[in-house]
Amino acid sequence: NTELNIENQVRSGSESGLLGMAFHPEFTSSPKVFLVYTYGGPGNILERLVSYDWNGSQLENEEVLIDNIKGASIHDGSRLLITKDQKILMTVGDAGDETSSQNKSLLNGKLLRINLDGSIPEDNPDPNSYVYSFGHRNSQGLAYGPNDQIYSSEHGQSNSDEFNIIEANRNYGWPNVEGRCNTNSEINFCNANNVKEPLIEWSPCVAVNGICFYDNDAIPEWKGKMLMAVLGGFARLPRLSVLSFNEDGSEVEKEDQYFDNYGRIRDVCVNPKSGAIYFATNGSFYPSSGPNRIIEYANLDFTSPNVDLDPNQFIKIFPNPIGVDRILNIEYSENFIGSPFEIYDFNGKIVSTGTLLTNKTQIDLTSYSNGSYYLKASNTLGSMSRTIILQ
Repeated sequence: NTELNIENQVRSGSESGLLGMAFHPEFTSSPKVFLVYTYGGPGNILERLVSYDWNGSQLENEEVLIDNIKGASIHDGSRLLITKDQKILMTVGDAGDETSSQNKSLLNGKLLRINLDGSIPEDNPDPNSYVYSFGHRNSQGLAYGPNDQIYSSEHGQSNSDEFNIIEANRNYGWPNVEGRCNTNSEINFCNANNVKEPLIEWSPCVAVNGICFYDNDAIPEWKGKMLMAVLGGFARLPRLSVLSFNEDGSEVEKEDQYFDNYGRIRDVCVNPKSGAIYFATNGSFYPSSGPNRIIEYANLDFTSPNVDLDPNQFIKIFPNPIGVDRILNIEYSENFIGSPFEIYDFNGKIVSTGTLLTNKTQIDLTSYSNGSYYLKASNTLGSMSRTIILQ
């Protein structure tokens, strides 16, 4: 674990602070981390994109790539995505000035496209501008999806939170259009300005946030779908939404909702090897009241074919389910001797920790309630997990 303390640089407010993060696409050979944060003083909040070098133990050598973007205590964005052609996409909110979103000379209310060194790509819609798409209000989700299309989630004002496909040089309507083009004035503006309508919208606003495409076999019911963190907004319905697409990803056909009892969910990501998901909670009320946690949700019976484990490595637990004696027996391969283990309940809370000292261990689970738990043990090759059932 490491910590980068830039508290003295970051200007924090109700929505400003440390915002977006992404890794260099060739991190092994170019160990750089990109960050977006706000800075400055009261009444003069600004936003910048920076990079840091990873030296193996800490981040160092901050380099400012873009500076002096207008910020505010609200609507700063920002999410980062490194594209397959090694460009940075960066969402920038309107910073409370809705007129900026239609003004291409300003960076607010835009999606920016940037070279990894901070310069303007020659193949941008305007080779003299970072602006890639415009007419945005405050996008806080950005991810690849089906057929390598780029999608974004965007906060509406009171109505019409949006989920969009991003296209170069397209106008997304704000502030002249909220959501789809469905009033006379909006229809006229959309026809005149080549406005791209959202795939789906939510009214009243549910406060859509971070998004991540699930393309893993660990949870087959979710494969090929978009995971979206939802804070709850005016509708007071925080959750993780799972969006199902049609065949080419041009339509959202269904929304399923999960984890509606964890409070506001800010962001979500996927472990590419295990298929586990991690979502960040952000308290029960705006802007945050705690608890602020990271929750793991995993299929413990799934072993990724991409994980190079010792074929002789194993963990066995018995009996399972465990009956009235409440004694768990664990046997494991020698490479786990001296390794730490944790037992979690299915809310993700650690209920026991210890060290595997011999080839066999017994754990007394008398104090545990009936239900499902899981054991996780780690060594230099990785981690193995086993589900425990108490009856």
